[in-house]
Amino acid sequence: MLHIKCPHCGLRSQNEFSYGGDGTIKRPELNKEISDQDWNNFVYNRKSPRGKHVELWQHISGCRQWIKVQRDTVTHEIFQTADVKQDIK
Repeated sequence: MLHIKCPHCGLRSQNEFSYGGDGTIKRPELNKEISDQDWNNFVYNRKSPRGKHVELWQHISGCRQWIKVQRDTVTHEIFQTADVKQDIK
């Protein structure tokens, strides 16, 4: 089991969180036209990274905030967590 450090609530079990996907993907701008192909690529065509990667998680059983988690997808080691508005390098 993973233990994720919420920047708002502290260290918690992964059972309190919900995985939200790739934290490096930029959503298309609101109220802007986007082609069907670009929307299709945004929704369905994702890479499955191996190694260190930034992910989005929501603390559903706590503060309900979205956070960024830098995690190794092979070993599941968590290196860093931050508020969703902060950058993780």
